[in-house]
Amino acid sequence: VFSFACEACKKVIFHIPSKLEADKVVGRVNLKECLGSADHIQSSDPDFRVLEDGSVYTAHAVVLSDEKRSFTIWLSDSKKQTQKEIPVLLEHQKKVLRKRHTKETVLRRSKRRWAPIPCSMQENSLGPFPLFLQQVQSDAAQNYTVFYSISGRGVDQEPLNLFFIERDTGNLYCTRPVDREEYDVFDLIAHASTADGYTADLPLPLPIRVEDENDNYPIFTEAIYNFEVSESSRIGTTVGVICATDKDEPDTMHTRLMYSILEQTPGKPGIFSVHPSTGVITVSHYLDREVVDKYSMIMKVQDMNGQFFGLMNTTTCIITVKDSNDNLPTFRQNAYEASVEENTFNVEILRIPIEDKDLINTASWRANFTILKGNENGHFKISTDKETNEGVLCVVKPLNYEEIRQVILEIGVSNEAPFTGDVTLRMANMNRAMVTVNVKDQDEGPECRPAVQCVQIKENSPVGSKIDGYKAYDPDTRSSSGLRYKLLHDPKGWITINEITGSLETSKILDREAVTPRSALYNVTVLAIDKDSRSCTGTIEVKIVDENDNPPEILQNYLVICKPKMEHVDISAVDPDEPMHGAPFHFSLEKASPEINRLWTLAKVNDTAARLSYRKNAKFQEYSISITVKDVEGQSATKTLRVNLCDCTYPDQCRMAAGAILGTWAILAILLGIALLFSILLTVVCGLVSARNKKSFPEDVAQQNLIISNTEAPGDDKVCSPSGFTTHTVNNSSQGFCGTMGSEVQNGRQETIEMVKGGNQTLELCQGAGHHHTLDSCRGGTVEMDHSEWYNFTQPRLGEKLHLCNQDEDHMPSEDYVLTYNYEGRGSPAGSVGCCSEKQEEDGLDFLNNLETKFTALAETCTKK
Repeated sequence: VFSFACEACKKVIFHIPSKLEADKVVGRVNLKECLGSADHIQSSDPDFRVLEDGSVYTAHAVVLSDEKRSFTIWLSDSKKQTQKEIPVLLEHQKKVLRKRHTKETVLRRSKRRWAPIPCSMQENSLGPFPLFLQQVQSDAAQNYTVFYSISGRGVDQEPLNLFFIERDTGNLYCTRPVDREEYDVFDLIAHASTADGYTADLPLPLPIRVEDENDNYPIFTEAIYNFEVSESSRIGTTVGVICATDKDEPDTMHTRLMYSILEQTPGKPGIFSVHPSTGVITVSHYLDREVVDKYSMIMKVQDMNGQFFGLMNTTTCIITVKDSNDNLPTFRQNAYEASVEENTFNVEILRIPIEDKDLINTASWRANFTILKGNENGHFKISTDKETNEGVLCVVKPLNYEEIRQVILEIGVSNEAPFTGDVTLRMANMNRAMVTVNVKDQDEGPECRPAVQCVQIKENSPVGSKIDGYKAYDPDTRSSSGLRYKLLHDPKGWITINEITGSLETSKILDREAVTPRSALYNVTVLAIDKDSRSCTGTIEVKIVDENDNPPEILQNYLVICKPKMEHVDISAVDPDEPMHGAPFHFSLEKASPEINRLWTLAKVNDTAARLSYRKNAKFQEYSISITVKDVEGQSATKTLRVNLCDCTYPDQCRMAAGAILGTWAILAILLGIALLFSILLTVVCGLVSARNKKSFPEDVAQQNLIISNTEAPGDDKVCSPSGFTTHTVNNSSQGFCGTMGSEVQNGRQETIEMVKGGNQTLELCQGAGHHHTLDSCRGGTVEMDHSEWYNFTQPRLGEKLHLCNQDEDHMPSEDYVLTYNYEGRGSPAGSVGCCSEKQEEDGLDFLNNLETKFTALAETCTKK
């Protein structure tokens, strides 16, 4: 079958043989180029059928008696109301034989070849087997005796021995039926060779195509389809899609499927429809869940495009209709009546039931009640009982029988979900009900109305000034007679109340500035009581009228000015009186000394602030400056400010220095420390005197005063000379022993001395035998003592210490044994006091001349000048 491509909407010519079987492809027409949106395709000739892809099939066996035959393909678009035609012309297949010119040279083949013979076989063939397929012949058989053989899948590959060829004749046979769905084509290779093995021709590809047979039923992808659709869905709404598959050859009539509905339960068919080609199920009639909430349909699929001889299959499709709010809630009656006692609230007075056909406990069923009219004062509230779906009417604000005795309410009801039905129906049939509420009278106590009443009085009014009081009344008589009044709450006890009339009287002088928050109303609570001891409470707002009884007040006390970076500083004032008695303020140096007036000036900044500036010749010091500030009415006050004119970059630097002034407890702590120090010094002096008298060093006393330490402390600047005298590292003068014992003494060198483990030295080493030493001897005084006695006492002990110092922790001799100390920070001004430390510089204690203020004072106290 051959096809000839033509332009869209132009004549299409197909060349076909004179005889065609049914369901054979004639050709293909390009429908998209002609009318791509066509939704209906039809052939004018019933012997031919046109599919959606443009394929033209024979509907029956066709025999062309004439040389030509024509028909028309109609294309139509129902939405655009467009229709086009494609004429189709069928012609016999003709072979055109061209005569060779006598003068043309005849070409000779240089190699032998054989022609490929197209071959096919029907799947599931019934035989008889072996089934002859075709004969393979080689041109070499004209000159040689040729033997044939084949290879490939179906011969020497799986499935084995499906095909064989006669060796001598070249006849090709099939041995058993073939399933196209398993093997659709067999690519065999034919070989021709002579008896001596000479291959006269190249191997011939011999494809054998398995023709499809409609032997597979279409199968649905699911055994049961479940879909949901809203009952408010419009006609044409997609419900779901069913789908089936067919194992037969694609793009043939064997796999051209058509879907349809066989049966629908309940109801008559027509509620739903299915697209025959796509399987899309749509709504074709209005749904009502309240009538039918679930449909079950048997769906059919058939190949051969639904022809009666096609294979078919069925499945079940269940469609559940979801509820929509298409039913309005309705009241069971149009009018209701209820009653309530006056002055009661937060009570339920009526329950209103409704009916709704929508699905229970859904948003389409649950009711929302609204008070449309009659509740302008907010006395009522209506809510929904979630269990019964009833409207619950409550009184939330007390009613007064004397003011209103009956209330008529209009109640409306709707659903939580919006209404999906006809809008005009909803507006025309808005469900409403009238509720009449009767108010019952009761004997009630006095009423304090309004609850808050206002009076005013000037501040500083004399005690006993009268003010209008609170007025309550009996709601039944509308009179205040017979009521008694009592003061419940008076924040500051400024007010008393007359029990009969309710008038107020001041018991103290009122101060507006004492009210918190300032300038607020002074509230007094009053209790009104009738003869039956029923009562009500009210509030009197006492407005205290302000008087100018407070001068302005400067906020600052201490100021720092960094000269010359800061040229001035701003000061501000406030007035506790009302603004009419306050700003603008006037600042001045009226009561300041002549020196202050010469060095300092004031300038106005705004209504509440002034700028304090100094002159260039002002010195760095703290000044006491008196500043007078007056309000707009002349009320004035003077305040002395401490102003620190400081040489600084930032004011905080001078503030910290000023803040370092010692308080009472700090001074007391320093004095106690000084007393403790003097007691220690006294003990040392007493020890020195006792040692001089005894001229010996008891071992037990030395042992008790030994302090073993592995830390260095700044200021250990005392050393002992070889003769036993103490030497100061600053001025090289001989002193008494005031430091710790060192490890060695070199010739003429001053070394720091430190006590080591095992030493038994005390402060008594600092004194000679028979001589009295004081603290002055440790500060640089001469030491008068017997040199021989001191030498005899210290020589053996000093040698022992030097021996211990030259040993490590394991008591092994060490040439340069250095004690291990904990890390104490970077760089001590006093230098190291280790036994092996280097010689210190003579001026290494210059830092003592630059101590801070408080340490200088302490040093002066401890030092005798």
